[in-house]
Amino acid sequence: MVNSRLQKLGAYLRPHWRQVVAGIVALLVVNGIGVYIPLLIRDGIDQLESALSFNTIFKYVVLIFVYASVMWVIRLFSRVIMFGVGRQVEFDLKQKIFQHLLKLEPAYFAVNSIGDLVNRATSDVDNIRRLLGFAVLSLANTLFAYALTLPVMLGLSVKLTLLSLAVYPLMLITVQLFSEKLRQQQRDVQEALSDVSQLIQEDISGIALIKIYAQELNEKLGFKQKNRELLKANLKLARTRNLLFPIIEGLVYVSLLVLLWLGTGAIAQGEISIGDFVALLIFVERLVFPTALLGFTITAYQRGEVSIDRIEIILGADPKIQDQPGAVTLPPELIEGKLTVQNFTFTYPGQVRPALRNLNFTIAPGETVALVGPIGSGKSTLANVIPRLVDVEPGKIFLDSYDITKLRLKDLREAIAYVPQDSFLFSAQIRENIRYGQPFAEQGEIEGAAQQSQIHPEILNFPRQYETLVGERGITLSGGQRQRTSLARALMLSAPVLILDDALASVDNQTATEILDILAHNIQNQTILFISHQLSAAATADRIFVMSHGEIVQIGHHSDLISTPGLYQDLWKQQQLTQTVS
Repeated sequence: MVNSRLQKLGAYLRPHWRQVVAGIVALLVVNGIGVYIPLLIRDGIDQLESALSFNTIFKYVVLIFVYASVMWVIRLFSRVIMFGVGRQVEFDLKQKIFQHLLKLEPAYFAVNSIGDLVNRATSDVDNIRRLLGFAVLSLANTLFAYALTLPVMLGLSVKLTLLSLAVYPLMLITVQLFSEKLRQQQRDVQEALSDVSQLIQEDISGIALIKIYAQELNEKLGFKQKNRELLKANLKLARTRNLLFPIIEGLVYVSLLVLLWLGTGAIAQGEISIGDFVALLIFVERLVFPTALLGFTITAYQRGEVSIDRIEIILGADPKIQDQPGAVTLPPELIEGKLTVQNFTFTYPGQVRPALRNLNFTIAPGETVALVGPIGSGKSTLANVIPRLVDVEPGKIFLDSYDITKLRLKDLREAIAYVPQDSFLFSAQIRENIRYGQPFAEQGEIEGAAQQSQIHPEILNFPRQYETLVGERGITLSGGQRQRTSLARALMLSAPVLILDDALASVDNQTATEILDILAHNIQNQTILFISHQLSAAATADRIFVMSHGEIVQIGHHSDLISTPGLYQDLWKQQQLTQTVS
C-alpha cells in the first residue's frame, strides 16, 4: 500500500520532473554552502587564536556574508520552484478529478454525496499540494543536510559526532510508533469534514423547505452535532501531534547538550580545537531544524496518504457508460429520428423487480408520441434509457438502424434533446441558460426557441429581460418558467429526437397543449416523445403509449383509447372528475 501511494506521488510529479530536479539541485547547493560556512568560521577562529587582526576578522565576515547571501537567494529559488510544483500538481489534480466526474454516469452521484466529492476535490487535493510542496522540500533538505553534514562532523570528531547523534534512533522509533495513529486520526478528520460539507450543501440547497417547515432549530442542532464531531476529531489529532513534536524536538536538543558536556573536555585534552568545537556546535544546531521539521513532514505525509486514497477512489471509479471500441460516428444531420425498442427489459442494479418489462415498439421519424401512466410505471426510466443515462445491454434499442450502445455517446446525445423532470438551470443569465447547448447562438435564435416554449413574453417583462440572473438552480423563476426555459434550451439544439420527461408538469393544461401543438407543427421531421400526466395535452399526440408496472399495456390514439375499456379510459375519467370538482 505504501509503495502504491509513493507510485501515485511519483505519477503526480512526473509531468513536472524538470522543476523538481531544479529545486532539488538548488537545495543540494544550499546545503553544500551551509556545510562550508561553519568550516569557514572554524578556520577564522583558529587563526584568531594565534593572531587577532581586524583585517582577518573583516575578511571572514565578508566571506560569510557573501556565502550566506548566495545561500539565501538559492534557497528562495528552491522554495519558489518546489511550492510552485505543489500548486501545479493541485491544478492538475483538480482538472483530472473534474474531467473524470464529467465522464461518470448520473447513478454515481446518486450514491455519492456531493459535499463529500467537493471536499475530496478541494481539501484532499490541498493536502497533496502541501505534501508535494512543503514535505518534499523538507525531506530533500533533511536528506542533504545529513548526507553532507555527517561526513564533515565525523572528520572533526567521530566520538563527539556519534555521541551527540546517539538519541536520533529513539526519535525515529517514536515517529514510527505514532505513524499509524496519526494516519487514522487524519482520516477521521477528513471524513468528519466531508460530513459537515455535505450538510451545508444540502441545507443551502433546501433552505426554502427548511423555512416552510420551520426546521431551522433542528438543522442548527444537526449541524452542531456534525461540527462537534469534526472538532473532536481535530482536537484528537492535535493532541497526538502536540505530544509527538515536543518529544522529537526534545530528543534533538539532548544531542546539543551532550556535545556541550563532552566537547569542553575534548578541547582541554587537545582532541579538537576551539574552532572544531564551534563548528560541531553549528553543525548540530544545523541538524536541529531539519530533524524537528521531520515531524511536520510526517504529518503532511499522513494527511497526504489519506487524501491520496480518497482521491484515487474517485479516479478509480470506471464509467459504466462509455464508448465501446470502434464506436460508430453518426452526425445528427444524418439521423432521421426513428426509435425502435425490441424485447427490452431493464432492472436497476441491486433491485430484483424489473423497472421495464419486455418493451416492443417503433416510433416513426417525425411522430409525436405521448407516454402516460401512473407514477412509478417506468416512464422516466424509459426516457433515461434512450440517451443512455443508464446502462443498457446491446441489441435492444435502436436509433434509426443503429444500436445505441454502438454509437458514440457524443453523437447519440447530440441527436437527442432531453428535458428531464428536474428543470435544472445554472446560476447565470436566462440567455446563457437557453443557449447552453449552443454557446455561440445569436439573440434571434435564442428568442425563437423561447417563443416556441412560450417563455418569451414573460422574459420581456423582466427588468433585464434576457440578461436576468436566474439564481442558483433557477430559484428566482417559478416552476413553470423554469420548465419552459429548460424546454427552450432543448429546442436550441434542433435535434432529430426530443424527449420531454414530464417537462410541462408545472405549466397549465392550455399552455402545455399549445406548446405541444407548436412543436408538432413548426418543427419538421422531429420525433417527439413526451411524458405527461396532463391527458388533455397527451390527447394531441399522434399516438399514446400507456404504461403500467414497467409494461406498455395500451397503444393508440386518444379517441380510440377513451372509448376502449382499460387503464387510459380510467385515467381520463379520473382526471375529468378531478377537474370538474376543482
